[in-house]
Amino acid sequence: MSSKKILPYIIAEIGQAHEGSLGILYSYIDALARTGVDAVKFQLHIAEAESSEHEPFRVQFSLEDQTRFDYWKRMGFSLEQWKGIKAHCDAVGLDFICSPFSNLAVDWLEEIGVEQYKIGSGEVNNFLILEKIAQTGKPVILSSGMSSYAELDQTVAFLKERKVGFSILQCTTAYPTQPEQFGLNVIQELKKRYNVPIGFSDHSAKIETCIAATALGANILEFHIVFDRQLFGPDSKSSLTIPETKDLVIAVRNIATALSHPVDKNNGETFSSLKQIFEKSLAVNKDLPQNHVLAFDDLESKKPKGFGIDASRFQEIIGKTLNRDLKKWDFLNEEDIV
Repeated sequence: MSSKKILPYIIAEIGQAHEGSLGILYSYIDALARTGVDAVKFQLHIAEAESSEHEPFRVQFSLEDQTRFDYWKRMGFSLEQWKGIKAHCDAVGLDFICSPFSNLAVDWLEEIGVEQYKIGSGEVNNFLILEKIAQTGKPVILSSGMSSYAELDQTVAFLKERKVGFSILQCTTAYPTQPEQFGLNVIQELKKRYNVPIGFSDHSAKIETCIAATALGANILEFHIVFDRQLFGPDSKSSLTIPETKDLVIAVRNIATALSHPVDKNNGETFSSLKQIFEKSLAVNKDLPQNHVLAFDDLESKKPKGFGIDASRFQEIIGKTLNRDLKKWDFLNEEDIV
């Protein structure tokens, strides 16, 4: 995670939303550059290295590809094209983050010049690729979507042994994620268990989820984006739109600012002038003669404070005797009573 950024660090994932089109991918980068996110995330799939013609679709969503291998082939870009994608992110001021799904993809990302690695939920216990990434010395962001604490403990120990810097994202592998599945409680559990930066990877397609995660201490936010949730694609229904992303960034930055400026409820200096305006003084609600014994039903409270006895002291006044006549709505002061 880049040190120049203000927490939480906000990552917008394009994933497979480009549908294999380099032009659409660049359009996403340009649109995201205007939202205020810190980073844009990709997935680097090299069909021959990570799949085979025998890999079936878990869900048959493609209208063009017979196998998952065919899909990865169609969705892939060349190394030179990836270098151009990275350069375009640099040009518009977005950090380039990418998830590799093969050791060859790690080699490519090293040549492209990636500064950190994102490990998808399905790769957290793939120690082969983790060993490959560890050899780069680059930090990693782990998504914990399908991992138990026992599995995470193994991965954390593996990374610590190799002195790899890492952070962990609470993530639920469900698309779109329902409120009952968010696991917002896990953010603090992970912080206590591992004492590293903890974030939240969201697939709910709602901005309130990441806002809540920010309020609960998330240091990193990640979510999928799409131009329109009606677009074809495996992640469209669990993604945020570009306008929603803009709203999310504003909301998250506001919440982060609030959290970084705790309010001392014992320090009333800030409100002293407002208290003078909004708080009230005691007055009488009817004409009252000298020697009248004040009762609760004789009293009213009127703005501003300081023109009579503070209204909060009314109990001290009940039973006191007036030493002069008062007109209806006159303020009641110490010199008026004995």
